[in-house]
Amino acid sequence: MEFLVITLIKLALITFIFMTTLAYLQWVERKVIAHVQVRMGPSRVGPHGLLQPLADVIKLITKEGVMPPHVNGGYYLLAPFLAVFMALISISIIPFGGAIDIPAIQLAGKTFGPYHTMMELASVNMGVLMILAVSSMGVYGIALAGWSSNNKYALLGGLRSSAQMISYELPMSLAIASPLLTAGSLQLRGIADSQAGFYLGFVPKWAIFQMPAPQIFAFIIFMIAAFAETNRIPFDLPEAENELVAGFHVEYSSMTFASFFMAEYANMVTVCSVGTLLFLGGWQPLWPAALGSNFVAPAIFLGAGLICLYHGLNPARPFDRYTLPVFAVVFFGLAGLMAFPPLVPVLTPLFWFLAKVGFLLFVFIWIRATLPRFRYDQLMSFAWKFLFPAALLNLLVTGFLVALVP
Repeated sequence: MEFLVITLIKLALITFIFMTTLAYLQWVERKVIAHVQVRMGPSRVGPHGLLQPLADVIKLITKEGVMPPHVNGGYYLLAPFLAVFMALISISIIPFGGAIDIPAIQLAGKTFGPYHTMMELASVNMGVLMILAVSSMGVYGIALAGWSSNNKYALLGGLRSSAQMISYELPMSLAIASPLLTAGSLQLRGIADSQAGFYLGFVPKWAIFQMPAPQIFAFIIFMIAAFAETNRIPFDLPEAENELVAGFHVEYSSMTFASFFMAEYANMVTVCSVGTLLFLGGWQPLWPAALGSNFVAPAIFLGAGLICLYHGLNPARPFDRYTLPVFAVVFFGLAGLMAFPPLVPVLTPLFWFLAKVGFLLFVFIWIRATLPRFRYDQLMSFAWKFLFPAALLNLLVTGFLVALVP
């Protein structure tokens, strides 16, 4: 019974935080791209545009959902559900940090606990294989959307996406296999734990640095394939609006239209989480705790609070006088929580994991604001003529080095 209650609590927390993250990831993307292009970005709905995601959700929910008369109704409605379901299910097996020890609690004359639980919803021994299997099913949502729309532009977008995702899954799978050889495990938690420790006392034993076969090339191949897997620029050929009038989702509106974008952002978070666990040590810190890694999070939040407080006292806009001090108090509170000794073993690994995932998400947004879209023939040639042979060669070299050096 206690296990079920704890699992339901974790499910509710992960669902709320993940769905909120997906909503505000769109706000972060618009803000970052605006700064890259020297624009303001969302700034009118709420302070600093923070309520823009809520306004977008209300708009999409209240907008009329129009189903064109020429579509295949069943598959037309199944496609966005399938895309979102396959994108969301992978997050259930992602470990976000170490263990949580809950002390015994006296309540109504009964003792509850102590409990020992992990920071993940479900622990799967073959978690990597499950994520690969689930992510490969996501292409059916886009392919069905293109076919069931009975629209030539949508069909071309669906076909492009199918060919693209199948092509880039091969080098991605080979890139993922390389750190598995050095870790000796298919369990995501085991892979992260295998990257604990430091060389020379300060160089982390992450997979990209781990001897005898550092996986920096596999990480680069994985990230390139991840861009194509998530249909992001420069590989967003299924949505090439200058060629396909928005591609596979051209006949969708309202929440069915929003579902595809929710799936895209969910896939981004998933691949960044998997990349962090496989190549960047998961929740392992950048340098040892003995050298002060536990103080990084409190220092960052404290600095953010001081910056907000300074700009609140010297406002550039009238409402900054009221909003920035509030943000300062929030950051000071987070700094206090991160420095509170009983919470340090729980929150510090979570901070390092989220910081690495956030950095990779920023790279996704940065690339979108920087690079142009490829042509489709360039996309497929790059996958089959360069990326696949490079991933295969890296896997062979890794296997040779792991077998040679015990």
